[in-house]
Amino acid sequence: MTHIETQTEIRVPPRHLFAFFVPQRMGYWYGPEAQTQFEVSDGSAEFGVAQKVRVSGRIASREVAHTVVVTECRWADVLEWRFEDRTGLRGIERWDFQATEIDGAPGTLLRMRSDYKVTGIVARAANWMITRHAVARRNREYLARLKRLAAHGSRES
Repeated sequence: MTHIETQTEIRVPPRHLFAFFVPQRMGYWYGPEAQTQFEVSDGSAEFGVAQKVRVSGRIASREVAHTVVVTECRWADVLEWRFEDRTGLRGIERWDFQATEIDGAPGTLLRMRSDYKVTGIVARAANWMITRHAVARRNREYLARLKRLAAHGSRES
């Protein structure tokens, strides 16, 4: 199992930051390069435990999609889902929100964790050489984009 953890401090309290963790807003920061869309199985406006969510988008001319199942969700505290795609890639993504103070103002220490497993010797070799680095870079970019959106153009970079 590959474990990648990324974290950032965002000058927004957890209850406000979690507003970006709903199906209609996640695509703004999570997967925008693929114009990612989130379709919740019951049409809900928020994620809930045991929901199936189809995450889809387009990279170049290729359609990409996988289904996730929400395994934990508590407003302003945690969102976690389990995923598997048709190539056999399976794992968990998790976001933990911790209230903190940043320069005297309310903020959030946000941790994003990606744990995944690939099958096959070629996939494991590619993961060791390429994929794990790309996932870590992608997660840093996602959190940086989220931070910019949440800050609404403040002095924070």
